[in-house]
Amino acid sequence: MPLLPSTAVALPRLRFPLPLLHRRPIPLPLPLRHHHSSPHPRLLPLAASLPPPPPEELLHTQATGLVAASQANFMRVIVDAAAPGLDHHRGSDLLCVVRALLKKIRRRVLVGDRVLVGAVDWTDRRGMIEDVFERRSEVADPPVANVDRLVVLFSLDQPKPEPATLTRFLVEAESTGIPFVLVFNKVELVGEQTIAYWRDRLKSWGYDPLFLSVDKKSGFTALEEMLEGQTTVVVGPSGVGKSSLINALRGNQDISEEDPIHKLVEQNSKWFGEQRVGTVSKKSGKGKHTTRHVSLLPIAGGGFLADTPGFNQPSLMKVTKKSLAETFPEIRKALKENEPTKCLFNDCVHLGEHGCVVKGEWERYPYYLQMLDEIKIREEIQLRTFGTKREGDVRYKTGVMGLKQAEPRLELKKHRRVSRKKINQSIIDEIEDDIDDLDDDYQFDVKQRTRKR
Repeated sequence: MPLLPSTAVALPRLRFPLPLLHRRPIPLPLPLRHHHSSPHPRLLPLAASLPPPPPEELLHTQATGLVAASQANFMRVIVDAAAPGLDHHRGSDLLCVVRALLKKIRRRVLVGDRVLVGAVDWTDRRGMIEDVFERRSEVADPPVANVDRLVVLFSLDQPKPEPATLTRFLVEAESTGIPFVLVFNKVELVGEQTIAYWRDRLKSWGYDPLFLSVDKKSGFTALEEMLEGQTTVVVGPSGVGKSSLINALRGNQDISEEDPIHKLVEQNSKWFGEQRVGTVSKKSGKGKHTTRHVSLLPIAGGGFLADTPGFNQPSLMKVTKKSLAETFPEIRKALKENEPTKCLFNDCVHLGEHGCVVKGEWERYPYYLQMLDEIKIREEIQLRTFGTKREGDVRYKTGVMGLKQAEPRLELKKHRRVSRKKINQSIIDEIEDDIDDLDDDYQFDVKQRTRKR
């Protein structure tokens, strides 16, 4: 038997023999490829910040893809990666529901998200969205993820542009931090003077819009160059021609067989078809709600166009009273012209305070004041309702091997089961109340009979 080196430390003698060897060992997590019922190894709380996994890590009942449309409780996912041996499913669409746990922890699945789909039935083309991966960007109105560019679309007539509504859309677009372009449609309905008027007016606001005609199919060149290879969301009021613009941009496409969306063309997918177009109301002069849900529509050469429902009042939910000023090019220009001089107070909201370098001598200043008052009221209501501290909707539970697992944080006393003692006591109270009611009725009947005698 070899001797221990002099530098080694002698181990203490065990007091008991080793019956511990007969205990059941701690179970170790099995690899993904050998455990077909296990979920994806990436944990739910971390998945929102991780990219999709390589195809080698996927099971035969799993796939990753892009959420292309959302309606009611169903989402249509376009497969971009599947397990080895299932590459022929790339480019096909799956009708999916969302995993209940994602709803409980309030992790929204948006159109444009890259997702992990599990329990895939390749025959019926159905599945369940189990996870959401990293988002580059997010738009609140309408709810779309991973957006590269916004197109704010208005029309010069039928309906005519309203400065207040146009300002709200521009503020909403500025607040996202996503590059956007302002486009005016229906130039065939107005004269050159009207076009020149709006071009000069918007130049004073700090914007350089594009003018085009979907009906005459003119003015598309500059816009098509901007949208190539990008995911673009078209927003604007109802009736300005969003669906018509998308149909015009996607018309006469020469799609090669190597393009992943070519399979959808062969399948005559409804998702690939043209968008429904409505007419402007003759009574109000405004558009009707023809598009009722958000959907991403593929274009040749890569990229997607998102058709969205029209709405006249963006919510501005992500705009605060401090960030509102940054969404107006006029204020940014005034601050830049007065550099290095700045406003005297760091929290200046440009209401004419002492030391403010922004004057109210610009056209949209009344709209700025109106939106500032609206945001202040909203923030005060939120402060009274939620306070300054609010717990998250997710809590983390440490399991085997120190792995953290996400669980929904339930509201206090809302999901707690009522004890049997409390149930029995409530039954006794109800019986006693019924007995008291019977006694009262009996006493009342006795009094009535005595009066009759």
